[in-house]
Amino acid sequence: AYAPPSTQKVNMLRSLNILPLRAQALSILSRDSSSSAQQIYDVAVVGGGIVGLATARQLLLSHPNKKVVVLEKESDLAMHQTGHNSGVIHTGVYYTPGSLKAKLCVEGADLAYQYCEQEGIPYKRCGKLIVAVDESEVPRLDALFERGLKNKVKDMRMIEGSQIQEIEPHCQGVKAIHCPYTGIVDWGLVARTYAENVEQRGGAVLTNHEVIDFSYHQGVPDTSSPSGSDTHVGIHAADKESILARRVITCCGAYSDRIAQKSGCDRDPRIVPFRGEYLILNQKRANLIKGNIYPVPDPRFPFLGVHFTPRMDGSVWLGPNAVLAFAREGYKLTDFNLKDISEFVAFR
Repeated sequence: AYAPPSTQKVNMLRSLNILPLRAQALSILSRDSSSSAQQIYDVAVVGGGIVGLATARQLLLSHPNKKVVVLEKESDLAMHQTGHNSGVIHTGVYYTPGSLKAKLCVEGADLAYQYCEQEGIPYKRCGKLIVAVDESEVPRLDALFERGLKNKVKDMRMIEGSQIQEIEPHCQGVKAIHCPYTGIVDWGLVARTYAENVEQRGGAVLTNHEVIDFSYHQGVPDTSSPSGSDTHVGIHAADKESILARRVITCCGAYSDRIAQKSGCDRDPRIVPFRGEYLILNQKRANLIKGNIYPVPDPRFPFLGVHFTPRMDGSVWLGPNAVLAFAREGYKLTDFNLKDISEFVAFR
């Protein structure tokens, strides 16, 4: 069984892509990459981040008799987008009312808390303030509050400047939105718990399995098919035997455009990697921050602005900015990948 490890932002992600059906019969890898008996999976999910693992888990909850496998290129799960984020459980203030984003965020917060309770995953419902620091920001704060009301954000309220320090003693402003339902969690731990759920329900999670191509063939022998054969997908990995599946779902984050192209789909939109950089508040001052403190978003910029974010380990992050990264996995300033750079420079 998968044993979660003790510990871990590229944006513009295209997360889900469902492949057409065709494949060749190929042998299957066991968890430690040694050969096992030939097996045909009903669904193979490519990508061991939180989207891929949540997809596999839900497939097994909805179809418990299906054979599901998750394929992850790294030696561990949740190593990229899932493990490189601020860890906030958002509650749906910012999104356009009626949009799928708004619906998923509001419902998703409830489901996230329920799941953490069910699985014993630590979290903190520490709340969030969105603070107007002067009168010029109040109209935008009021508009954001109206948006939150339309989205039915749980327990949200508007407070005056005199009330801010009742919540955050070291924060000042003229007015603020208080969202007490906002929380924090280690999303990497959530993802690894999803992996445990997958294996507990009979699914497989294979690490060190980097998918490099697909093949599609008809007439593959299949005893579960009424005709004795079926159409399948062969999933080929670097330096590994290949996986055979009836369906493939790709959830490949920063590589989703490349994998989409390999599957025969349109590669656009392309991934252009940006990195969010944070400062860490001096540990001696971390107790000055009780919950998340956000500015009123500036409409000139496509992000929420620099904010204070407490973490599950007790640290407090201040950020992020957004800088062009020179690699899809460019988590450090010195990370550089010539292929990644040439692709986004050439993209129009």
